[in-house]
Amino acid sequence: MKIVTVTYTTTAEYSAQNQLNINKVMNDLREASHQGIHYTACLSADNKTFIHTAFFKTDEDQQLLNALPSFKNFQEQLKSSGLEAAPKQELLSLVAANVNLF
Repeated sequence: MKIVTVTYTTTAEYSAQNQLNINKVMNDLREASHQGIHYTACLSADNKTFIHTAFFKTDEDQQLLNALPSFKNFQEQLKSSGLEAAPKQELLSLVAANVNLF
């Protein structure tokens, strides 16, 4: 299993568009019903700092997410939006969960 978390801060003006782009990705993932990806995106109280956490069963599952047209579009628009804080990526190790992830 691979766990990736990414944190970044958009401008206040771009936050709503970013949320729409994230929702497009999530809709595509739900439609694909792929069991090897659990992906969440959260918004901080400042309404512009986003925290994404993705759990991948395999490296191939991560590649599937990265290949989604909606995910590519989300990333392209995010990079060109003029971020206040650049994305910071961390790899995590699971200690415990209250549900079976895979």
